[in-house]
Amino acid sequence: MQLKAEDFNDQGRFRMLLTLPYGDIVSFVFDYLRRKTGMTLFYWAFCLISLGLCATIRINISKYFELREIFMHTLLGAAGLPLLIIPAHELLHIIPYFLSGARKIRIGMDLRQYIFFVTAHRHVATPLQFRIVASFPFLVITILLLFLIFYLPGLWKWSLSLFLFIHTTMCAGDFAMLNFYHINRKRKIYTWDDADAREAYFYEEI
Repeated sequence: MQLKAEDFNDQGRFRMLLTLPYGDIVSFVFDYLRRKTGMTLFYWAFCLISLGLCATIRINISKYFELREIFMHTLLGAAGLPLLIIPAHELLHIIPYFLSGARKIRIGMDLRQYIFFVTAHRHVATPLQFRIVASFPFLVITILLLFLIFYLPGLWKWSLSLFLFIHTTMCAGDFAMLNFYHINRKRKIYTWDDADAREAYFYEEI
């Protein structure tokens, strides 16, 4: 049975672990990305691998293309494509939320923290549902980019590999959330947002 936000008033069944105001998201992200676990090891390793792929491709294409052409694709990979992917990235968060039953889904941004986010107002997510929501954009976009990098010609390999690295860094917040769940993996943690109060709540089932 789908839990409702009101069910978490039952203190004999649930205990609040964390209240996360939207204004504190960046400090939360830095905190949980610094904590050394298998999850953060994977994330930072993938950042380094994608950066190494960028460097390798950039060195190789310098033999075949003019600097002007390389510069244009550098702008594309470092700025153009990352800006264009933001709506698609957030849509890929929305899809698993919607499939899990959420309907009051909102997209928000906080330019002071340079973040975009998706909330499902008062929709309770199980641990599995939340992990899928958090990881889905990274998995889909990374697989697609690796495929394109492999098959497209030189300049596109450069811009897309640079884009892959930038997008991986854009997923820092998602991996911080995944690491929070990883650290607390022995607990059954439910979460829901009050988008009007701009807060997220995490409860442990006792």
